[in-house]
Amino acid sequence: IFTALAMTYEGARNTTAEEMKNVLSIEQDNESFHRYMQMLYEYLNERSEYNISTANALWPRVGYNLLQNYTNIIETYYGGKISEVDYSKPEEAAGIINSWIENKTNHLIKNLISPAAITPDTMLILTNAIYFKGIWKLQFDIANTTSREFKTPNGNIDVPMMQMVNTNNLFNYTENKEMQVLELPYSGDNISMLIFLPKKSFNTSDIVEYLNETTFYNIIDSMSEKKVDIYLPRFEIKTPMYELNKYLVNLGMPTAFSANADFSGIDGVGGLSISQVLHKAFIKVDENGTEAAAATAVMFVTAVNGDSNSRIIFDCDHPFLFMIYHKQSNTILFMGSIINPLLE
Repeated sequence: IFTALAMTYEGARNTTAEEMKNVLSIEQDNESFHRYMQMLYEYLNERSEYNISTANALWPRVGYNLLQNYTNIIETYYGGKISEVDYSKPEEAAGIINSWIENKTNHLIKNLISPAAITPDTMLILTNAIYFKGIWKLQFDIANTTSREFKTPNGNIDVPMMQMVNTNNLFNYTENKEMQVLELPYSGDNISMLIFLPKKSFNTSDIVEYLNETTFYNIIDSMSEKKVDIYLPRFEIKTPMYELNKYLVNLGMPTAFSANADFSGIDGVGGLSISQVLHKAFIKVDENGTEAAAATAVMFVTAVNGDSNSRIIFDCDHPFLFMIYHKQSNTILFMGSIINPLLE
């Protein structure tokens, strides 16, 4: 989502740009921000022991001219491709863009864009896709997976619970009064899953409220190696298509969706506003590792009016948060909460 909105921000001007800059927490000057986005793109597409890739694209209406400076930024710093699309044929246009997304996410994200979302006013669609497949550095033995109770807000259920107990393996771990936090590394060591497990009297909403940039990095800095007995349910999430408009407006960027939007940095003219920001995600966690994918589309239209020797129990038998974290770039790639591991 951040990358798609960052590409959108590159074309924003005046109030539109200021609001987006605040929502995205961009503190660098343009040159530094471009270097960061280029570094992130290169990190996420380098060959390694895990499979990760990200891709970006602009899909302008046939005959709609984008500023050369804008396309240079997208191509240079985001690795973006530019392909014209005939939006007068919504079925065909949606099919082209959806096929690109499906291909870039290893067929995990399908039909993000509905033909009905493409209107006579659609001028540009901007897309980002990311795919990740990682093997646990220390894998769970499937023979140890058993049915165990998981406490949901609506009652207890039995779930397949992976287990890694009574081993000499060391894991990065920390805790405070609200939560336990565990890091599970993938092969290659540069990407890991962080699991935030609420303690008694706290829940996942409390953790979400607690976490910000400062508290997140404080947690990372406080982690140390411990012997941990781990109980983690298998889970798989397939989100529906989410429209993010109201959330982004509430976060503080309403102008981008209004007739007063200024995206003149895209075409040199202005008159564009965002009609929809769409997002879909998938994640599967099992004994071997994790497979995850996500895609985001921004649609533009013409504007109209503990002790180190003791063992720690990390028992995910109740709702928890997770993040897939790229350590070298300090970037959260995927995040979510598990309330019921049996629900997709």
